[in-house]
Amino acid sequence: MQEIMQVAAQVFRDKGYSEALTAQIAARAGVVEGTIYRYFPGKRDLLIRVVEQWYERILADYDQQLRVLQGTRARLRFLIWRHLTVIHNEPGMCRLIFNQLRAWPEYRRTTVFDLTREYTRRTLEIVQQAIDAGEFRADLPLRIVRDMIYGGVEHHTWVYLRGEGDFSPDTAADAMTELVYRGLACEQPASSQRPPRPAPAEVTLRRLEAVARRLEQSAGAKGGSARV
Repeated sequence: MQEIMQVAAQVFRDKGYSEALTAQIAARAGVVEGTIYRYFPGKRDLLIRVVEQWYERILADYDQQLRVLQGTRARLRFLIWRHLTVIHNEPGMCRLIFNQLRAWPEYRRTTVFDLTREYTRRTLEIVQQAIDAGEFRADLPLRIVRDMIYGGVEHHTWVYLRGEGDFSPDTAADAMTELVYRGLACEQPASSQRPPRPAPAEVTLRRLEAVARRLEQSAGAKGGSARV
């Protein structure tokens, strides 16, 4: 079943949901088409399971890297940067989620919907912790903050997802983090404002991003050589 899902993920990425055929997936996986239906009732069920596994891998990476980051700004920037990077590196999968699954009337009843909420929950927790610590204003509507961040990322990357341009996750993450952080932070008296000093957390963040890039490049190289 795992090999079927790996092949299906690549076919869905390359062709999109409508053009991806279970017969193609079966042929690439080296099984008869009926084998797919032994594990999955239909093509949409197969897509949902592929996306579930994809989300689970990303969430595990989030948790591992957030554990070593300190400071609201660094943690917030990492989540914004990571979301931008996911879209930049996995446009095919993101198009499937944004255009295919979200538009499906049954989307809110799927595990993908639950995983999407889990995906954004980490950002809400960081904002809430900053509110509790007095770093961010207490009158913030958390759902609006979440929608502003993720909606802003998706709007910024929409042209890229349509195949009509490119963007820099690093540049976009810097600009978005600055806007979000300054917009949410409690105002400081002018006399207490000082030029910001480089924080150890920022150094750690940059190192994590470099490691993540190398891992993704390595995984992409292996995946490209192992296609069926």
